[in-house]
Amino acid sequence: MSSLESAVWHVLGYTAMPVIFLVGFLGVAGCSIWALSITVDKNE
Repeated sequence: MSSLESAVWHVLGYTAMPVIFLVGFLGVAGCSIWALSITVDKNE
């Protein structure tokens, strides 16, 4: 494996984990907001 290819794979590897955490956080936040909006009392 060339050094350029190794550098590219290292950059992709180190940037994948924050993206996975951020997408997971946004997914959980969206589901929570959706669940809370369903259970809101609409008579007030």
